[in-house]
Amino acid sequence: MIGMITGQVAHLSAPVACVMTSGGVGYEIEMPIGEFCTLSVGMNVTLYTQLVVREDAHLLFGFTDKSEREIFKKLIKINGVGAKMALAILSTLPPNELHQAVEYGDESALTRVAGIGKKTAQRLIIELKGKLDGTSDDLFTPTTTQDEPTHTANPMHVIAETESALVSLGYKEKEAQSAIKTAKQSLSDDELTTSNLLKASLKILSGF
Repeated sequence: MIGMITGQVAHLSAPVACVMTSGGVGYEIEMPIGEFCTLSVGMNVTLYTQLVVREDAHLLFGFTDKSEREIFKKLIKINGVGAKMALAILSTLPPNELHQAVEYGDESALTRVAGIGKKTAQRLIIELKGKLDGTSDDLFTPTTTQDEPTHTANPMHVIAETESALVSLGYKEKEAQSAIKTAKQSLSDDELTTSNLLKASLKILSGF
């Protein structure tokens, strides 16, 4: 089992980061959008990973905090919630928001996630209630806003990468394109990075 990977970010293609270890092996690791957007090529990182084995692929999911990986593991144990949906949940709802939604029975917050309807939201609330309290206090406190690294200066590449990330989270192509078009209008040329466009697009798709 691969539990942790330390290395240098060699390539970024939302939401996948390729991390090159000192041994010269590059691992492709899928990450929640919020964490992916804090990375830049050349950065040294340590990611806590979870290997998910499918018939057609072995997939690695990575997190900057061990406790968030534990939340991911709890999510994929729930009937009807696979690894991709768990990643979409953590990309749309940071741990503190997920915790609040579960504890207060807020179905509407959970249905903001692509692919989650009322029944799945109810199942998440029932099965997770009381199980997220002991993970990490740090995860359930608001994080401060930091300057995000620029992944690319090419507008077409930023748009394509953002669309790919949104589709991987379960949004339909047309939904993603529409959100990106609207989100792009709110950003200046200097602000047009994958990180900023992803955040703005997710905000639109989530109804906020």
